[in-house]
Amino acid sequence: MTAAELRDATVSGAVTAEASVAAARERARAVGAGRDGLNLILWDDADPLAGARGDGVLAGVPIALKDNLATVTMPTTCGSRILEGYVSPEDATVVTRLRAAGAALICKTNMDEFAMGSSTENSAYGPAHNPIDPTRVPGGSSGGSAGVVAAGIVPIALGSETGGSVRQPAAFCGVVGVKPTYGRVSRYGLVAFASSLDQVGVFGRTVDDAALGLSVIAGHDRLDATTIDTPVPDYRAAARRGVAGLVIGRPVEYFPAGLDPAVRAQCDRAFDALRAAGATVRDVSLPHTDLAIPVYYIVAPAEASSNLARFDGVRYGLRLAGDGLRGMYEATRSRGFGAEVTRRILLGTYVLSAGYYDAYYRRAQQVRSLITDDFRRVFADGVDLLFTPTTPTPAFSLGAVSDPYEMYMNDIFTCTANLAGVPAISVPVGTVGRLPIGGQFIAPHFGEAAMFAGAGALERALA
Repeated sequence: MTAAELRDATVSGAVTAEASVAAARERARAVGAGRDGLNLILWDDADPLAGARGDGVLAGVPIALKDNLATVTMPTTCGSRILEGYVSPEDATVVTRLRAAGAALICKTNMDEFAMGSSTENSAYGPAHNPIDPTRVPGGSSGGSAGVVAAGIVPIALGSETGGSVRQPAAFCGVVGVKPTYGRVSRYGLVAFASSLDQVGVFGRTVDDAALGLSVIAGHDRLDATTIDTPVPDYRAAARRGVAGLVIGRPVEYFPAGLDPAVRAQCDRAFDALRAAGATVRDVSLPHTDLAIPVYYIVAPAEASSNLARFDGVRYGLRLAGDGLRGMYEATRSRGFGAEVTRRILLGTYVLSAGYYDAYYRRAQQVRSLITDDFRRVFADGVDLLFTPTTPTPAFSLGAVSDPYEMYMNDIFTCTANLAGVPAISVPVGTVGRLPIGGQFIAPHFGEAAMFAGAGALERALA
C-alpha cells in the first residue's frame, strides 16, 4: 500500500496501526536491515504509537527518521561517537508534526557522521548497504532513510539535505527524494551542520507518498525564524495535475560530454516522456554551475566548524579526561569525531581564520549569489521547471571511492539547489542493470507544487 492507502485502511478498521508496525519490523528483519546486515537502522522505538492520533492524515503509517532529528523516545547521535547515548529532552518540530498526524515513528536510521558524506560510509556505527545491491553504497548522508524506503520497510522516511543528501541517496536506491525550499520546513531539532544550507527532506516510495509526507511537515514554525509564513499548497493534488503547457529547461551544464552514458540515456528517455505528456523542453544555461562544488566546500565546512564547536565534552555526549580543560576538549573531540568530520572542521576553521576570511568565505558567498541569480534569471525567462540528472553515475561499490575530492564530486548536480535555496525532487527514471538512475526537477523558490506536477507526470509516463 501507499502511505495514503495504508492510512485509509487504518481509519476504516481494515488494518490496525499495531499490525502495520509489526509488519514493518518483520520486513526489517526479513531484509536484514539491522547492524548485522544492511545496517540501515540504528535505533528502534519501543512504543512508536505513543501520542499518535488515530485519525490523522498519517494514522498508522510507519515512518523512519534520520538520526540527526531530535527525539525524546530514541537516541539522537548523528552517527557519531561524540553523541553516543544522547537522548534529546524534546522532539524536533517535524517529529512533533508527524506524531500529531498519527504516524508510527518506528526507528532512527544510519547516516554519515553529522551528515558529512555522500555514501553513508562515514558513520561511527559502520557503513550502510544499498538494499538493491548490498555490495554498493546507498548514497549519503541520508543513506539509511533511503534504504529503509527502498527495502519496503516504510513508505515514508525523513532525511536531511545540505548538499544533496536526500536526492542523491534517493537516486542510488530508486526512490523519490524531496528537498523543499529553504524556509519551507522547520529546522528546529535538526542537529545543525551548515545552517544556511540544511533542510529536512522526505523520502517516499512514490511521488504521492513524498507529497503526503512533505504536506505534514511543511509550514511556518515560531521556533525557527528562518521558516516562511506562507500557505502550503496541496502537493498531492499538484502531483496529479500533469505538465501540459509547462516549459521545462534542460541546463546544458548538467549534461557534460563525460556524463555516464546510461545516465544520459535515461534522462533523454525522461525528456521524451515529458514532451509526450505535453511539456515543452528547451536548452538553458546556468553558467556558474562549475563553481558550485568549490563554493559549497568552503561555505559548508565554515558553518560546520562553528556549529560543531558545541560538542566539547562539557554539556552532553562523550567526555574524556585530559590535562586540564583544553586537554579534555582535545581528547574528547579527537576520539569523538571521525576523519571526515575532522577534515571539514579543519577546512572550515582555516577559511574563517584571520587573513583568509575575505579570500575564501566572503568570496564564496559572493559566487553563491551568482549561482542563485542563474536560477532566478532562467525562471524569469519563462521556464517553469528544470530537469537534470540527480547524480553523475549510478551507485558505486562500497570502498570504491577513497579520494575525498572524488567523493565530493558526487554532489555536483545537487548542491546548486542547496546554495540557491530552491526546491528539488529526485525521481527514478530507469536502471542500468539492477542499479537505479534518478532524474531531478528543480523549481523556483516555493514552487514545490509545479515540481510535484512534473514528478507525478514523469512517474506515470515511465510506469
